[in-house]
Amino acid sequence: MKYNFLGNTGLVVSELCFGTMTFGGKGYWEAIGKVQQKEVNDLMKVVVDSGINFIDTANVYSYGESEKLLGQSIKDLGINRHDLVIATKVRGRMSEGLNNVGLSRYHIFQSVDESLQRLQMDHVDVLYVHGVDPKTPVEEIMRTLNDIVLTGKVRYVAVCNWPAWMVMKGQGIAEKHGWNKFVGMQYFYSLAGRDIEREILPFASDQNLAVMPWSPLAGGFLGGKYSRNAETAEGSRRATFDFPPINKEKTYDIIDVITEIGKKNNASVAEVALAWVRLQKGITSTIIGAKTVDQLNANIKSTTVELSADDIQKIDEVSALPREYPGWMVERQSADRVLK
Repeated sequence: MKYNFLGNTGLVVSELCFGTMTFGGKGYWEAIGKVQQKEVNDLMKVVVDSGINFIDTANVYSYGESEKLLGQSIKDLGINRHDLVIATKVRGRMSEGLNNVGLSRYHIFQSVDESLQRLQMDHVDVLYVHGVDPKTPVEEIMRTLNDIVLTGKVRYVAVCNWPAWMVMKGQGIAEKHGWNKFVGMQYFYSLAGRDIEREILPFASDQNLAVMPWSPLAGGFLGGKYSRNAETAEGSRRATFDFPPINKEKTYDIIDVITEIGKKNNASVAEVALAWVRLQKGITSTIIGAKTVDQLNANIKSTTVELSADDIQKIDEVSALPREYPGWMVERQSADRVLK
């Protein structure tokens, strides 16, 4: 396992981050996973033994059950809390209460306290805002995030699923007031969804923000069960929870290419897909999930897969984003600023 710095923080995290969305299975989250305490403990032991020190959860995963199971597992296994970097999230609806949703000061403070109780911890290392709240001004959100850090209950704040312009607005507001700024960004990124290469990744590079891709296997579509000849994969979460949205015909083309590359490298489709994400410039820690120890070990094995320049070129070509404005115009007009 290799390690990277989390943006400008000086904090060191593993190149893989273990996501706990499969824990619990409460409500519609059952379609993603319903792993219970014994299996959670088995998974967490493999995680720690492999050298993964970055763990990702969220208050909304199974409506708190994921956090409970994770916190209890750390206790059950006697894992030193200070050997782990724990991230959770706030934004999603947690009950029918009118104010138990969003990024208001009320909800952020309430949610952090409840998350800490479930996790059996006195602080979390990273708190993500888990999406946009169109009803709470960005300045109010940034002020609240700064204040929650000052309580000692949160070490760093980060952002998930915001447009780049909105993150920059938040960073500018925080800079102006001397508040704590976002240190990292968690976004969907996979061979089947390279959209963040347009704005998010260049922005993160410019601002030295860590990038943590979620769903690098595109909701299981790149997990090795899908092909043109097997459009519905029994036992796959996409059979009942078809998310995130992707261009499936294009993704079948990608699967054809990475299947052949996998054969050459003695690696599975999933391992090649995960390796490609891990090797992209600016990626800090790729979030993996699992329902079983075998799945987890296979995902961890992806860190040993090395792709040649030729492999990467073939993958890049078949998965390339369509050219869009203003990107193609920026590229065209930048040509006369390159020294011959």
